[in-house]
Amino acid sequence: MIAELGLAALWVAAALSALQLAMACGLTGPDGRGRTAMRAVALPQALLTLAAFAALIAVFVRSDMSVLLVAENSNSAKPLLYRFAGTWGNHEGSMLMWVTILSIAGLAVALFERRLDARTLSFTIGAQAALALGFFAFLLIASNPFTRLDPAPVDGQGLNPLLQDPGLAFHPPTLYLGYVGLSVAFSLGVGALLSREVGPALARAMRPWVLGAWIFLTIGITAGSYWAYYELGWGGWWFWDPVENASLMPWLAATALLHSLNVLAARNSLKAWTLMLALVAFSMSMVGTFLVRSGILTSVHAFAVDPRRGTFILGLLALYVGGAMALFAVRIATVSEGAPFNLKSREGGLVANNLLLTVILGIVFVGTLYPLLAEAATGEKLSVGPPYFNAVAGPVGLILVALLMFAPQLSWKVDRGVIGPRLAPGVLVALVALVASLILAPSMTILERAGLALGVGLVPASVLPLVGRSVKRIPLPTWGMALAHLGVGVAIIGMACNGAFTSETLVAMKPGDIASVGPWQVQLRNITPAAGKNYTALQADLAASRGDGRVLLDPQTRFFSNPQQTTSETSIATRWDGQLYTVIGDQADGGRWQFRLWWKPFVTLIWLGGALIAVGGVLALLGRAWAGRRKRLRGEDWELSR
Repeated sequence: MIAELGLAALWVAAALSALQLAMACGLTGPDGRGRTAMRAVALPQALLTLAAFAALIAVFVRSDMSVLLVAENSNSAKPLLYRFAGTWGNHEGSMLMWVTILSIAGLAVALFERRLDARTLSFTIGAQAALALGFFAFLLIASNPFTRLDPAPVDGQGLNPLLQDPGLAFHPPTLYLGYVGLSVAFSLGVGALLSREVGPALARAMRPWVLGAWIFLTIGITAGSYWAYYELGWGGWWFWDPVENASLMPWLAATALLHSLNVLAARNSLKAWTLMLALVAFSMSMVGTFLVRSGILTSVHAFAVDPRRGTFILGLLALYVGGAMALFAVRIATVSEGAPFNLKSREGGLVANNLLLTVILGIVFVGTLYPLLAEAATGEKLSVGPPYFNAVAGPVGLILVALLMFAPQLSWKVDRGVIGPRLAPGVLVALVALVASLILAPSMTILERAGLALGVGLVPASVLPLVGRSVKRIPLPTWGMALAHLGVGVAIIGMACNGAFTSETLVAMKPGDIASVGPWQVQLRNITPAAGKNYTALQADLAASRGDGRVLLDPQTRFFSNPQQTTSETSIATRWDGQLYTVIGDQADGGRWQFRLWWKPFVTLIWLGGALIAVGGVLALLGRAWAGRRKRLRGEDWELSR
């Protein structure tokens, strides 16, 4: 009964989305009556979609094996956390989560947006309804999450063991919140093109959504990187896998869009460029959805294997992205250019930032899709991996880091000051780091050395906008900018150190043997059996020592019976200057066991930097919200909402 109620809720929600879209298409004037009706429809549509998602959670938690999706992706032996999070650990459930967040976002726009004129807001709500309607159709026609199975099996096939980790509970939701936030930017861009109202009000309306989406994408990518790092046992934190790139591309576009929105809000410039980025950012989310959910990739994340689903998603991609780009081409000539600006200004720095981010986005986009297109055309498999991305995107990324050292210190309109003194702290620290690396680590590659120097230089440069100002008078967005840029520097330092100084040892040991990796001595004490709630394991008892310090580690090889799969579970010791990373392998001759040991200096700075970037975004979002509230209380910028 729960499944039938969930399916019925989906059908009614889809009908309400169609009604919203019809209202938007039939709107003839900005009198507000149509907008009121659209707002009234948005509430039940969102609630019904949420009810459908709750119904799917319920059948997973109850282990209702009469639902095909549950039988294929769960079993009663799984811990409650994985029965709950397993709701979206599959194709249909993840797409239902997508459309649920999309509907709730549409409701939030309909209820709370007060900065736009009536026509732009109505078109925006209609565009959001059109996006939701397409995904409702996909679920109901090609990917029904509530399909029944008769007769029901005694138990299910289980969840992919690689997904049986707490990371499943928060990694997909954070990414999807990021993707959907960009859908609102997309809808706002479409609404502005239809109404021809592009200006600071649009930027102020769009910025919280983009900033929120960017924060969630940052958290999702950072957390996902660490999840893959400790779960897969490969010892790496980023592999330039197409699925990883699927989340990176929207983040790059959103980063560029954020900076462009600042120019539009402050100077009424870059109108066409901002609209284009708003469309591109969500387009990259759609491209990522196609890559991950179409079955075109084989990955732990790629759940779909039915070509019909891939064709459906490709059709949605063509409809939404193609339609939006066609609208842009037709309407952009009617949008005024905006206020001019001097290249030596804050605006000029933000434009340079945008160009570099766009170049990196293009590099990642081509490197991700070219092998797929080449295989489709020739039938030959091509591999584009770290050598391409590091060699091509790496130098452009370092130029971007260098730009961050001084661009935030420029003034709006025209910067008439001398740049040299503002560059001095960051440049001097970077030069010291460069010389030190040449003396202490002559074997570093050029990219690693440049990354270390620029990352170290960005640390003091990022806080310079705060120097000489009263702490109480510094706006929260300025604190957020400084902290986010500091996070970039910290992350770059971690990447450079991990690449340059990592030590790896592949060794076969029997109990009592000792192996060395970096400054550590690792002794195998014993191999013992272990058991979890739904697996058995062989566990290594390792004792690692460095100087007077000693730590115990317990990597495992786990054996799952439902589904049948063997996984390697890492054991990691974290210290202030890095991580000792251990993985147990297969049994070798003579009672020995294979082990892979890594010492990874300062690798934790990568994720610390990501966390700082996200916290910086949160401060900026809170600061913008507080400033907007104060303006509304004073009656400023209130005309458009009336």
